[in-house]
Amino acid sequence: MRSEICLYDLERGVAEPVLRSDQLVEAPNWTRDGAALIVNSAGRLFRVPLATPALHEIDTDFANGCNNDHGISPDGSRLVISDRSATGESCLYTLPIDGGTPRRVTDQAPSYWHGWSPDGAMLAYVGRRGRGPYEVFSIPTEGGDETRLAEGFEHCDGPDYSADGNRIWFNGQRDGRMQLWRMCTDGTGLEQMTNDTRCNWFPHPSPDGRHVVYLSYAPGTDGHPRDREVELRLIPAAGSASRLLLALFGGQGTINVPSWSPDSRHFAFVRYARP
Repeated sequence: MRSEICLYDLERGVAEPVLRSDQLVEAPNWTRDGAALIVNSAGRLFRVPLATPALHEIDTDFANGCNNDHGISPDGSRLVISDRSATGESCLYTLPIDGGTPRRVTDQAPSYWHGWSPDGAMLAYVGRRGRGPYEVFSIPTEGGDETRLAEGFEHCDGPDYSADGNRIWFNGQRDGRMQLWRMCTDGTGLEQMTNDTRCNWFPHPSPDGRHVVYLSYAPGTDGHPRDREVELRLIPAAGSASRLLLALFGGQGTINVPSWSPDSRHFAFVRYARP
């Protein structure tokens, strides 16, 4: 077993395996009907029905360089992918949920998707422009001008919208410390949400607006590597101390993208076999 897709039951505090695979599988999303997960592997997307778990490839046409930054529209009708096939650097595209020809959204690259606003109108993502750091941007779902939102950081990643659509959570590094932050959707009202010695990444607010789950690395970790001892932690959406849910072997690919169940009772993640 290389990869193990799991569901974490928040009420019971247990993780239950869904599918084991010898492939490198990453970044599960949960479909809006609650019936399946969407994951990626080797540049392709796959659907995993929860009733009969197996990897079923989704047709993404020319886009065969999808990374693990992908997601599902709030109405469940579309996918968004980050793919480098056409340009050599990652751009955002949307396509029908069951597959089809991707339509490009971002003109500038590299761009990596992480959040879709609850009203379906906007996408949040990170990008690097020129020689600058990776910063947070937003853009209309149908394309147009991008807006830079978070500045003054050494590196940013993982922007995801709160359930009410009023804030964007993200991880941002200052003075060498990667912590969680949130801001209003226009970039104002910046607040630091964690302040500890660990390296905290990929915050995902729950659909009911109560919780934020995130990936936490040991102090001193550079970036978000795979195959590390990591933690999944939970913080109240209103703020205050976080708590440990699960320690596991994972990292890159474990929970890069929104993966809560529609009822907020579970979230999906991937853990990996130790060498």
